[in-house]
Amino acid sequence: MKKILFLIGMAVSITAISQNTFKAIIHDGKTKQVISGVNAKIPDLKIGSTSDSTGVIKLKNIPTGKFEIQISHVGYTQLEQVFSFPMTSQEQPIEITLSPKEGEFADVIVQSTRINQNIKDVPTRIEALPLEELDEKGTMRPGDIKMLLGESTGITVQQTSAVSGSANFRIQGLDSRYTQLLKDGMPLYQGFSGGLSILQITPLDLKQVEYIKGSASTIYGGGAIAGLVNLISKTPTKDPEITFLLNGTNAKGADASGFYAQKWKHIGITIFGAYNYNGAYDPSNQGFSAIPKTSRITFNPKLFYSDDNKNNGWFGINTMYENRYGGDMQVLSGKADNTHQYFERNESYRYTTQLSFSHKINEESKLNFKNTVGYFYRNLSSLNNVFAGNQVNSFSEINYVLHGKKAAWVVGANVLTDQFVTTQPVKKYDYSTTTIGLFAQNTYKVSDLFSLESGLRTDYNSPTTKGNPNGLFVLPRINGLFKINKQWSSRIGGGLGYKMPTIFNNQSEEKGYSTINPLVLGNTKAEQSLGGNADINYRGHWGETTININQLFFYTYVKDPLILQNNSFINANGNLYTQGAETNIKLGLDDLNFYFGYTHTDTKQHFNGITTTQPLTAKDRLSFDATYEIEDHFRAGIEAFYTGEQLLENGTTGKSYVTFGVLVQKMWKNFDVFINAENLSDQRQTRWGNIYSGTVTKPIFNDIYTPIEGAVINLGVKIKLTADND
Repeated sequence: MKKILFLIGMAVSITAISQNTFKAIIHDGKTKQVISGVNAKIPDLKIGSTSDSTGVIKLKNIPTGKFEIQISHVGYTQLEQVFSFPMTSQEQPIEITLSPKEGEFADVIVQSTRINQNIKDVPTRIEALPLEELDEKGTMRPGDIKMLLGESTGITVQQTSAVSGSANFRIQGLDSRYTQLLKDGMPLYQGFSGGLSILQITPLDLKQVEYIKGSASTIYGGGAIAGLVNLISKTPTKDPEITFLLNGTNAKGADASGFYAQKWKHIGITIFGAYNYNGAYDPSNQGFSAIPKTSRITFNPKLFYSDDNKNNGWFGINTMYENRYGGDMQVLSGKADNTHQYFERNESYRYTTQLSFSHKINEESKLNFKNTVGYFYRNLSSLNNVFAGNQVNSFSEINYVLHGKKAAWVVGANVLTDQFVTTQPVKKYDYSTTTIGLFAQNTYKVSDLFSLESGLRTDYNSPTTKGNPNGLFVLPRINGLFKINKQWSSRIGGGLGYKMPTIFNNQSEEKGYSTINPLVLGNTKAEQSLGGNADINYRGHWGETTININQLFFYTYVKDPLILQNNSFINANGNLYTQGAETNIKLGLDDLNFYFGYTHTDTKQHFNGITTTQPLTAKDRLSFDATYEIEDHFRAGIEAFYTGEQLLENGTTGKSYVTFGVLVQKMWKNFDVFINAENLSDQRQTRWGNIYSGTVTKPIFNDIYTPIEGAVINLGVKIKLTADND
């Protein structure tokens, strides 16, 4: 009996020793970023697995010997390679790169739903601007993301000051307060900083931008009634990256930015810094700055840590200082007198910390934690008014993610705090709020043809608002993805949303805040919404041409909207709603790519039984873009935009207009040279009349609904130093 047990023990030991593990981390051969969802299999053994969100893939229980492993992913050339087992070392994953297929649709992994899915498999409708397109947009306007957002269908940028350039963005016709701007899934740009945020973000350190249009409050809480934009930062790879960008414009602008990234065994870093300058610029000679005198410094370092892919995380610091000075050109040149006195100055500081940490429990589940703490100071001063204050906010979230064969779960909680302290004027606008949220989200793959994503969030807000003494908001949402066949798919979904009352919005920016009466939460109601959208998508080939057509229909209803009346914010007696459609068509033929976009937006206000059109919302917008590109060598493109008529606040109608631009970029191994021209048709509101009434000393500015800076040409160089250039 002892001999039998000994032989069984020896057999078990030999079997255990002979079982090997293949471990690899998969990278994109062009961008060097990790790829999740990659399939790996050993056909002879019928063993397979898929790479996780960190790009790591494992194949277990491999006997000793030589076996071919096939590694594949949609949009990439399949890799077939023979490996010998046992391998020299199975502790650290081997590095494997996949090459993107030419002429294929690129697959994109999105992060905004928290489970890092392939965009084509997400029931929630998400649009993504990947690194290749960001590189193009970054050369067209290197100093901020204003143009990057404004050229997207369904998104418009609304300028809120005629002389200092402050601006916000709207999604599907709804005011900017109904949108969220996130950085790596965390809210950094809100409240008092909202009117400057998109002007203070430089795109060089971004690797992807993700858009969710329509209600997203169930995912990220209050304020995402119209949707959200999530800016995804670059992460370090084994190969170091050093990039410098220098740019100058005919509108007295200059930009200098640099980015460095590198990863070692367990540690990685990214460092981003930028200096952006613009002189006061008045192309119309009306005497007021179309572009203010601006000086901005940004410095954002990050430290990354990974421990054998079980634990990984990063800690970052965002710092920014900006001085934005606009107004009467004579005042800006230091020659103020009794007549020429008007100015607007925005001086702002931002200090923010970000922390992200993930612990992989096993191959199917992980625990994630995020935290950001931000301090923002802004002093907004003009001829007769001063408004200044400190805003301190924080966001903390913990969530648990479980990937099953059929279903994926995300369950979590977050806490958001926001405190504002007025330093000027005497009239106090101070407030302090806390929001605690619990959320759960499930993505269930019913079959290869249908997936369902459902979610539920419960938020508790303190202090409470009028009409909601419990401070509770329950926000369900549901989205379905129908894969009709390989070419056709459709998404249908919607959900509820809400927005707590706040004075920080477009109207306050236009009036400079100090003339507005403080808002009391107990006297106002939270705005609540119901929204939905549906789309149909075709993705395939017509001969040698790749084609992607997406048709979207949307609708959002907002109850008790906050409006400004007699310098006080009150809840309107009624509602507002927006409805419309977006059409996006992309064509690719060898090195040529064409894009066509159309947005129809019908936004109505129904107050006191009377229905009117919402001002500053163009019903029709068209865009066209044609690009010729030889990868890593040359790029040339032309684009054109049409914006239809729109109702203005004074009851008049603003003109329709067309702008177009040209980009030419030549790339070499170590550097690129580019020249870009925007608004070559030189469309300016000042061509059609004055942008102000009253006197030069005390001007009253009209609504700004077209560009006022005219044609702008920029010329620059990008210097690239990577491991391939050694």
